[in-house]
Amino acid sequence: MSRYLGPKCRLCRREGKKLFLKGERCNSPKCPLEKKGAVPPGVHRTKSYVSKQSEFGKQLREKQKVKRIYGVSERQMKKYFKEARKEKAATGKALLRLLESRLDNVIYRLGFASSRAEARQLIKHGFFQVEGRKVDIPSFLVKKGDVISLTKKTQVEKAFEPPSWLERKGGAARVINLPKDDQLPSDIDDYLIVEFYSRV
Repeated sequence: MSRYLGPKCRLCRREGKKLFLKGERCNSPKCPLEKKGAVPPGVHRTKSYVSKQSEFGKQLREKQKVKRIYGVSERQMKKYFKEARKEKAATGKALLRLLESRLDNVIYRLGFASSRAEARQLIKHGFFQVEGRKVDIPSFLVKKGDVISLTKKTQVEKAFEPPSWLERKGGAARVINLPKDDQLPSDIDDYLIVEFYSRV
């Protein structure tokens, strides 16, 4: 599967906001958005460029932003969208719930890793168990009641306050429930993503 390997800070500048792709660096003065502001990359790009977008352009940018935040490919996004449409809940909320349920995102939310990319690396190296079984697939979807534990000691454990749908004690954690609508990220306009995939 192809994955973007270029400068991650460039992606944040392209979306005009911090996507927290580089962990602690994103909260430091070294972050390019702190130095240059949210100016899209490229020679002739300016802040006014964003305000001139069409409705389709806004939908595309929101979809791209979510793909980059969660580190998924277009193929994976389409797959999640198809699954979300089968849910009884609103499609946009169901889509975000699926993305939040990915193991790499859960590991990041629990504070075991400083970024989702770091979480993916740790998972692939066999650092975590789900319900007593080693899982090395970052896209593994957790369920309500799942217990997640470290299989190896690691230096990435950080003092971190997980979201209310997760519970952590030391090197072990539990999925209390899958995130409800009011526990999903509030800075993502899921309606725009649904509109994008409904027209293509």
